[in-house]
Amino acid sequence: MIGTEFEYGFGLGNQLFWYVVTRAIAKEKGYEFGIINPTVLANNMHSDSGMYFMDMDLGKEIPLEDKDKFKIFEDDDTRLYLGNSKHDMTHGAYISGTKKEIHDIEDNTLLYGNLQAEEYFEKYLDEVKDWLKVKPEYESDEYTRDNLCIIHMRCGDYSNSPELWLDRKYWVNGIKNMRKIRSDMEFLIVTDDVDAAHKILPEIKAVRGTLDKDYVTIKNARYLLLANSSFAVFPAMTSTTLKYAIAPKYWARHNVSDGYWASEQNIYSFLNYMDRKGRIFSPEECREELEEYKKTSRVYANRNKRPGKVLSACQKIKAKYLYCRYMLRKIIRSLERRTGLVKFFHV
Repeated sequence: MIGTEFEYGFGLGNQLFWYVVTRAIAKEKGYEFGIINPTVLANNMHSDSGMYFMDMDLGKEIPLEDKDKFKIFEDDDTRLYLGNSKHDMTHGAYISGTKKEIHDIEDNTLLYGNLQAEEYFEKYLDEVKDWLKVKPEYESDEYTRDNLCIIHMRCGDYSNSPELWLDRKYWVNGIKNMRKIRSDMEFLIVTDDVDAAHKILPEIKAVRGTLDKDYVTIKNARYLLLANSSFAVFPAMTSTTLKYAIAPKYWARHNVSDGYWASEQNIYSFLNYMDRKGRIFSPEECREELEEYKKTSRVYANRNKRPGKVLSACQKIKAKYLYCRYMLRKIIRSLERRTGLVKFFHV
């Protein structure tokens, strides 16, 4: 049996990746699959509703007390210790790619780690659409239109993290790129925090639906402008209606990266990636650029190495500077919004 554990404190996006990769690797190897703590699915940091809108086969339940009977596979865990934030100085920015050994695991193995690489399950993508099939009574095409782009904006737990938070500039650049596709493109924000979304894009309607409604709205959209959040990956990946989607280049370090991805696993074949200047890159271009970066970057050469005292002191200064700049930008955005200048200057 190949299994994984639904750990507490993680969102639905993470859990779906653990599930899909576990089931795909089990199928590849010809083994059964199972889950430790299956009731934790969709009972997490964003929801306590459970998985009610999909009829998911979770395999066999593995008792927690049987965990020590299994071998453990840990996904790649490569990090850069940088002065982007307190988190990145302490825990490091997670930049991992794939770990090929996942295809060589033996029976009775539990999978742990990020497990968000498309390569782990890509040959079963048609079956993944069935594994994650939404029940008919929860399907909806309310927001499925040829000239409507759904903006998935993650706000709540990102709001105090300048390395993660996507500023108004990202969203406005994305809107401009979408309007190059259709000049009559309209927009709707799906978010976990309507008030915060309104502060970023006050001129666009924002909604917060139930878990199923937000998932289905993303899945059935024609066009998507996405945040750096795993929640939207599977609804977008399994969509039968999606025509074009934009996501932030460098994913979780869009704001600060000099070429690394946080993580490399989040380069997906169905997404287009936008940099800080609003330029669009294909996933193939992103991978080619990343491979060149790995060969030449001094930053990347120091992966998994914690800085010495002098460099650490410099990183603390940089992190404080980035945080102060982030807060100043929020103040400026607030003034623009309150005076009405935000629309005049930016849209």
